Amino acid sequence: QVHLVESGGGLVQSGGSLRLSCVASGSVFSMYAMDWYRQAPGKQRELVAGISSGGSTIYSDSVKGRFTISRDNAKNTVYLQMSSLKPEDTAVYYCRVRRYNWWGQGTQVTVSS
Repeated sequence: QVHLVESGGGLVQSGGSLRLSCVASGSVFSMYAMDWYRQAPGKQRELVAGISSGGSTIYSDSVKGRFTISRDNAKNTVYLQMSSLKPEDTAVYYCRVRRYNWWGQGTQVTVSS
């Protein structure tokens, strides 16, 4: 099993930016499609963005144009660049190995108005 560690969360003002990172253990990271999810208090976990092993990306409508997912296979890392943040983006953000449904522990993002 791959071990995933997210980082980069924090407190930011509305309109600000953050970059989340998810580092994966193991040598086959490049083969995996990776996703970023988020879960706000009292809400279901939702897909934010995903990236295939080949670099194809998908985004939820709520973040399209504001967030960018990318990956660096040499560093076993997937990123989520978040811009124009809104208070409704406040949540715990998780990365996931899509094929095996492996999750990290999450990183908190709080956007103040």
